[in-house]
Amino acid sequence: MAGGAPAARERDRVIFVDHTHLGRTVTGLERITLELFAADALAPLKLHPITASGTAGLIFAQQVTIPLRLLTAPGSILLAPGFPPSIPVSLFGARVVPYVHDCFLLTRPQDLNRRAALYMAPAFRRAVTTLPWFLVNSRTTANELRAFCRPDAEITLYRPEVRDVFAIGAEAAARAAAERRVQRGGRLDLIALGTVEPRKNLLAAAAIVEALRTRLGWDARLHVVGRPGWGGEADRLKDRPGVVMHGYRGPQEVRDLLASAHVFLSTSHDEGLGLPLLEAQYAGLPVVAPDKPVFREVLDASGTFVDPADPAAAAEAVDRLVTRPDVFLTAAAGAMANVDRWNAAARGDRAALIERLGRWSN
Repeated sequence: MAGGAPAARERDRVIFVDHTHLGRTVTGLERITLELFAADALAPLKLHPITASGTAGLIFAQQVTIPLRLLTAPGSILLAPGFPPSIPVSLFGARVVPYVHDCFLLTRPQDLNRRAALYMAPAFRRAVTTLPWFLVNSRTTANELRAFCRPDAEITLYRPEVRDVFAIGAEAAARAAAERRVQRGGRLDLIALGTVEPRKNLLAAAAIVEALRTRLGWDARLHVVGRPGWGGEADRLKDRPGVVMHGYRGPQEVRDLLASAHVFLSTSHDEGLGLPLLEAQYAGLPVVAPDKPVFREVLDASGTFVDPADPAAAAEAVDRLVTRPDVFLTAAAGAMANVDRWNAAARGDRAALIERLGRWSN
């Protein structure tokens, strides 16, 4: 019996990770899970994924399967990088560690679809107000989370290291930067990536392009790349002057669109991180983004910051940006320096989390 007890405790000290939301189209949430919470993502620690199939399977896993796993392994913990842990899961308290991408389920109720408002928001509120430990993707998310969580809650940064997901390559990016040209009044291609939904505020991006066309004389185009989400934004965008709706595209097609663009444009009302901005920097593109804390955190000195609610002023900022001498070569160098800065911080986060979880598992 004495020899079996330590072995049983070792078996109990399992690090489960919730993968029940995977299996759909791979967008930001799924990509973060696959990269930060794969079985070997925190090696030498081993993560044990819990999976499900379809919406019904996801709900059953959240309500039944995951609680049973935690019950039968009393020393285990659960990392929850996807949807908020269900209320039955949150009842396990300190053994449940959500990865918080943003706080929009609480701070932006106007942007929620019916499923998010009825199912996800109550579970998220329960989790953030009762659990003692959270992982977050940015300092901005950490600051926002502080307004809702327990005063003694631990918040740990675990930023994703940004990869060249579109396989652009440094040489190709440098070549594209050297070949980018604009002539005042000529063609100007802006690109936006992400699910087309109200929070992305792409109607503001369309208004900026319209101002570039009508006020400043550019033959400006906005290339919107992303699957249609809820809210009917895609339908409202498709007939706007200069807007080209590409829908969801694979890496090869996105790579070609980035290579042919002059500017990456984000007009989101808010983001928890804004990963596509960093990914676009592998293409060496100048990035124009809202003047909000998260975008300044992500882009640092490499970004151009505007107020999307003022399309005329934002269009003038884009005009000044693209007509600077050597802007595309300068932007490409600044973009890669920024990606290096971010990735160095992300590697530090990963090492610190492994050390923290290692103390728990021992």
